[in-house]
Amino acid sequence: MTQHRAVFLDRDGVINVDRGYVHKVEDFRFVPGSDDAMRRLQAAGWRLVVVTNQSGLARGLYSKADYDRFTAHLQGQLAAIGVTVDAVLHCPHLPDATVAAYRRQCDCRKPAPGMLLRAARDLGLDLTASVMVGDRLSDIEAGRAAGVGHNVLVRSGNAPEPDGAERAADAVYDSLAAFTEAWLSQSAHAASPPRDGPPIDAAGRR
Repeated sequence: MTQHRAVFLDRDGVINVDRGYVHKVEDFRFVPGSDDAMRRLQAAGWRLVVVTNQSGLARGLYSKADYDRFTAHLQGQLAAIGVTVDAVLHCPHLPDATVAAYRRQCDCRKPAPGMLLRAARDLGLDLTASVMVGDRLSDIEAGRAAGVGHNVLVRSGNAPEPDGAERAADAVYDSLAAFTEAWLSQSAHAASPPRDGPPIDAAGRR
C-alpha cells in the first residue's frame, strides 16, 4: 500500500490565534498566512492532519458541542480556499479532570504520540517522511515519540518558554507561513524533502 507524507499541525498558535482555551467561533482568527500555507502544502501533495490537546474539555471550560462547532468553522474557512484537512484529532483528557468522563491517563495527550500514531494507521502515513509543526515542547516530543522525520517549532503561538523547545526542534520558524515558504522552496529542488538534516530556519540556522 502506498504511504503518504503528512504535515501534522498543532492547532492553537499554529493555525489559529491562541487566545487561551479558544473555543468560540467569534474568537477565531487565522495566524497570518497559515491558511495559505496549508493550501500550498496540500497543493504540493502533503496530507494535512491537525492534532490538538483540548484540556479545556476536561476542565469543563467548554463542551464537546463547542469544540465541534469551532472545528466545523475552521474546516469551513479552509474549504472556502480549497483546503481539505485529512483528519482533525483532539485529546480531551487530563488525569485530574474536572469532568469525570475525561479523567484518565491517556496515550493521546501530547507529548504522548497517540494522536499521530492513530492518524498514521488510519491514513496510511509514512511518519519518517512527515513533519510535525507546533509551538510547544510537547509538540516536538510527540513528533519524536511517534517517529516523525522532521519536528519544527514556530514562534507564532506561545511566548518562548525556558523548556528547551527551540533546542529540541529540528528547526525554528516565525510561523507556519515562514516554514512553508522555506520547506517548499527547499524541496522543489529534490524529489522529496532532504532527509540528511533539518531545514534551514528563518535566521539561516540549522
